[in-house]
Amino acid sequence: MPPAEPALPCLLDAWKHHESELRGFLMRRVADGHLADDLLQEVFLKAIRQGLGFCEIDNPRAWLFQVARNAMIDHARLAKAEVPLPDDLPSAEVEALAPIDRMTECLGRVLTEIPADDAEIVRKCDLEGMKQKDFADAAGLTLPAAKSRLLRARARLREVMTTNCQVTLDDSGNVCCFVPRSSP
Repeated sequence: MPPAEPALPCLLDAWKHHESELRGFLMRRVADGHLADDLLQEVFLKAIRQGLGFCEIDNPRAWLFQVARNAMIDHARLAKAEVPLPDDLPSAEVEALAPIDRMTECLGRVLTEIPADDAEIVRKCDLEGMKQKDFADAAGLTLPAAKSRLLRARARLREVMTTNCQVTLDDSGNVCCFVPRSSP
């Protein structure tokens, strides 16, 4: 650790003029005297670390208050409130997956029931995350042709899933239920 520099007169002067005002500012906002003193000490240490740079600050009071505000914000971000839970709290049951998420049970089987080209593009682009441009390049297609093929494949997949998995939609058009079908 480098030896401590002697305190700068400009820093000591600014601190002498604004310390009590800073302490009051912090006390009004944190309502804990010990925490206010800790934050005030952090402000002073940051001012010391500025070294000669502190003497070049145009408005030391504004700088000190800004550092104090930032110290309060940093403290609040790091403080994690803990609330004790009652001992008689019932255990939470695992929430069931939404019907649309459970439809993956049907997907494997339905992919074998649509044309192979459709199944391939759906698998690659939708399930494996391949970019449509990459699929187009690998299949020797133009990007618009690959996009068109994917749209048609999705439409056929939806039609077969709706029919074969007996998908029912609610009033807002969301999947509410279906009959699961396992893969062959």
